[in-house]
Order: sequence, then C-alpha cells, then structure tokens
Amino acid sequence: MSARALRAALAVILGLAMSSAQAWGRDAHRLVAELAGERLAPAARDAVQRLLALEPGATLASVSTWPDEVRSPTTAPWHYVNFRRDGPCDYSQALCLAGGCVVAAIERQATVLASDAPDEDRLKALKYVVHFVADLHQPLHAGYWEDRGGNSYQLQAFGRGTNLHALWDTGIVDHWPGGLPALAEAVRRQRSTSKDTTPAAWAEDACRIVATPGFYPDGRHVDEAYQARWSPTVVQQLALAADRLATLLNQSLTRR
Repeated sequence: MSARALRAALAVILGLAMSSAQAWGRDAHRLVAELAGERLAPAARDAVQRLLALEPGATLASVSTWPDEVRSPTTAPWHYVNFRRDGPCDYSQALCLAGGCVVAAIERQATVLASDAPDEDRLKALKYVVHFVADLHQPLHAGYWEDRGGNSYQLQAFGRGTNLHALWDTGIVDHWPGGLPALAEAVRRQRSTSKDTTPAAWAEDACRIVATPGFYPDGRHVDEAYQARWSPTVVQQLALAADRLATLLNQSLTRR
C-alpha cells in the first residue's frame, strides 16, 4: 500500500472511530450559538438572518447541532483534531490528514461563508462554522490520538460507567448544580480575554487543557473534587467559543 493510500485509510478509520463523539451536547451547542448571535455586528446579524430565512423558523441555535445530525464517515473527522500524547500541543505536528480535521474544516467553511457562493452553500457553511467552533472548545476534540480523544478512556462518574469524552460532552453539563440556567448565567458572566484569533491556536489551547495534570481523573473515578476543579474550565471554554464564533462570523460576513 502506498503512503498516500495508507494515510487515506487511516483517515477513514479515525473518522469511523470518532463517529460517536458529539461535543458539548445539544444544550451547550445552542448556548454558544445564542450568545454568539447576541454579539454580532449589525451587518453580520443581517447576513445571518438572510441566510437562515432559507429555512423558515431556523435560528443560529436551532442549526447548531445540524452537523452532528448529518455526520458521515467523510465528515466525521471534521469535528476534531488529534495530537500525540508524547508530543507537543503544536498544530503543525497534529494529525490533520488531507485537511480532514476541525481546524481545516473551520477555515474551509469560513472561506465559503465569506465568498460569493450561492446562498444555499453559504447557509450550509454557516451551520458548519457554528457547530465546529463549539466542537473545538470541548478540550477532547483536540485530544490524543492514542485514546481517540478520551473515547476509549473508561471511568466511573455520577454513579455509572462512562468515558472521559462523554463526561466532557454531556456528563458535567448535565449534572451542573442548578441545571442549564445556572450554567448559562455563569457563561454569560464570563468574559473572554483571549487574543488568539485562529482555529489552530484554539486547538493548541484545548490540547494544553487535556495535557494538564489531573485532567485524566485519578483512579478513573470522577468525584466532587474533580467537578469543582474543572467546572471553571467548562465555563471558560463555552464563553471563549461564543466570543470567538461571534468574531469569526463578524469577520466573514462583513467583508462583502
């Protein structure tokens, strides 16, 4: 098998292996989209509304989970990027085969959104951008290749067996003290100070969270101390996702 064929086969295998991963869950995706929508410049807001009008009743929040609903072996790798556990959180050394990762997907879809492509194509790009920016801020969507972004790292949490990826997708959010309204309020109060403006930098930030000692829970058991330690990171990442999504949409939709 040639090197090119081997890389292509590996991309398919990785895509299938990660096909069950859905970052943050429906409620958190909607929250990121709603907050980003509130921070759009007038011209960008008008452009978003014009594109969404192609699907009567659609909102940024309602389309935020569409890429998970239409996920296929081809598009599955677009939701994440892999780093090696024994390597640096350096995107230039990440596994993004043939542009098949979330960083490249955001860049590609943002280019379509900012272009003179037909509105149907730009609407699809909008849906992808809204979803993928949130995906990239779930740290394990920039996790390790060796354990499939935590999908194969089994543990106990909230009285049942699960895995680290699922814990960060929905487990912590679903068990948030006070429920979703309390989480939404915490995210609204959190203001981002990040100067990073590129998806590659966002991926490196997420990878560094995964590499932090204690992110993989001791004894494969999640207790109250783990949730207390990492809850601020959940709030931070959701707030960053909303701010960065708003910035990206403003940039992409006000150039025309």
